Amino acid sequence: MSAPFPIQLVLADLLAALRENSSALLVAPPGAGKTTQVAPALLSEPWCAGQILLLVPRRLAARAAAEFMAAALGEKPGQTVGYATRLDSKVGKATRIVVMTHGVFLSRIQADPELAGVSAVLFDEVHERSLDNDLALALALDAAGALRPDLRLVAMSATLDVERFRRLLRDPPTIDCEGKSYPLTLHYAGRDAAARIEPQMASAIRRALLEQEGSLLAFLPGVAEIERTADALGGLPADVDLHKLHGGIEPAMQRKALAPPPPGQRKLVLATSIAETSVTLEGVRIVVDSGLARRPRYDRGAGLTRLVTERASRAAVTQRAGRAARQAPGVAIRLWEEAATASLPAHDPPEILEAELSSLLLTCLLWGAAPARLPFLDPPPEAALDEAHRRLTSLGAIDEQGRVTRHGRSIAALPLEPRLAHMLLDAKERGFGAAAADAAVLLTERGLGGNDPDLELRWRRWRSDRSPRAEAARKLAAGWRRGLNIEDTRIEDRDLGRSLALAFPDRVSRRRDTSGEAWQSVGGRGFRLDPTSPLAPSPWLAVAEVAGHASGARILSAAAIAEEDVLQLFADRMATRHDGDFDPATGSVTPTRSRRLGAIRLSSGPDPSPDQSAIERALLEGVREHGLELLPWGDEGQALRA
Repeated sequence: MSAPFPIQLVLADLLAALRENSSALLVAPPGAGKTTQVAPALLSEPWCAGQILLLVPRRLAARAAAEFMAAALGEKPGQTVGYATRLDSKVGKATRIVVMTHGVFLSRIQADPELAGVSAVLFDEVHERSLDNDLALALALDAAGALRPDLRLVAMSATLDVERFRRLLRDPPTIDCEGKSYPLTLHYAGRDAAARIEPQMASAIRRALLEQEGSLLAFLPGVAEIERTADALGGLPADVDLHKLHGGIEPAMQRKALAPPPPGQRKLVLATSIAETSVTLEGVRIVVDSGLARRPRYDRGAGLTRLVTERASRAAVTQRAGRAARQAPGVAIRLWEEAATASLPAHDPPEILEAELSSLLLTCLLWGAAPARLPFLDPPPEAALDEAHRRLTSLGAIDEQGRVTRHGRSIAALPLEPRLAHMLLDAKERGFGAAAADAAVLLTERGLGGNDPDLELRWRRWRSDRSPRAEAARKLAAGWRRGLNIEDTRIEDRDLGRSLALAFPDRVSRRRDTSGEAWQSVGGRGFRLDPTSPLAPSPWLAVAEVAGHASGARILSAAAIAEEDVLQLFADRMATRHDGDFDPATGSVTPTRSRRLGAIRLSSGPDPSPDQSAIERALLEGVREHGLELLPWGDEGQALRA
């Protein structure tokens, strides 16, 4: 009789390898059972007296895996098997297996580098190469080498770059699982690249539901595309239940999307890449793939993170298609031409090569090792580390010698990106820490309170929301307040904007026109805002998130802030500058003296003691902008020009 999970056929080999070695590589295809079968198999091993930590890339996967393993034992999460995410945790005193996200693991290993009471750390879907994934693996390897030679480490994936990981883990045994193979039929439908993807996806989905049997999983790049595709689908057959699956929906709704359909019904699940790995959607026999993915891309020159919609990698579309044939023969419909598959990037680029690295650098400095000395699969780029060093210095997290300050240690103690942790600490000292805690939650929990650019509007929606996710987010903010002894929970209307200004001082912006569309930031960048936004009439904004090109990035989230608050918060950053105003009509320069906050001129007037270099600079800029014809050329000069 065949094993229910293919991974069970190689578990004996894995157990034998871990009795003799401290690490192993496990390569198994999607659906083989590596996420839910390996950890329970280790519990009875003689070397495994402590906990097993199973690291997964997403909260959805953490909850789903823990619930599955607990149910297999006839238990509920929090008994033998538990899980830990930032918003939710079910771990008891007797819990032996803890499924957690990489961020939770990073907090744990920094607090306890020896990982006392832990026997094994399993890295699921290690090929995904998120920043937290790479950092977690590097710290675990370093801790095992220096402090815990008995700690077992297992790297697991369906698409592992075996040779590179083998070198990183110092030639461990590799266990290959063939997996259960069901026939998968690929259809290439093509699409019009100049037209919107949503109507084309809706058309392909309707046709597939008519022609194929079973439930359908559709991959789209983001939440907005999911909503528009749902609208484009219109009325569906009575036997089709529509579900949406992404990181911004309630856990209960996520469970419904993953569960088997009721008898006589089919499911249609519109999902982001969250459904690519680590979870199984019951009953899915059809996949419709847009071939697109949305990823953050950090523009180092602009100092901005852009959300970019781009073609998914070959590894990703292979994972997506495989979802249709996990439990039975399936069909995958791809909205591109077959010949285009070969030109797709082989893998998604490692985030460590493209991300902003302030958090990584601070973690490494506190760990006591420079990033270059830690075992990263891809070392972080020097330019990105230099920029992170400058940012941490500006936050007061490190001193001029690169040593972590007391403030830096306080920043690192909070499970937040350094800017947000600094905001929380600074706001506490200024008397509005409660607002900063709420702001941090809004900026880290996607979709909380909606997606309106006005963060104050989102904050009010969230505070009145009684859903389990909203309540969990309120508990998270309350936990941060308790940890920092913030007793005053009153929040004034102005506090949200003031909090954001502390986190993103370079993005504080003043309106440039009456429409509210164009904005000038302190850091010198120009931002754009939908003129119909409720934020548009505000003279000043504390901008948190932007996306797009440096010359005109679009404001994604912000809050209004009064000018008097800007002047008070940044009094020490004000500067007087000697300028000159060039008059193209006369070709002359009027000396001026201005008061500035970064690139924003707050006030200006005649300069009683003009600066000659400023006059020359204004003249050169005027000629550069308006041309040489402005200069008083005489006859001889004109002859020379000719």
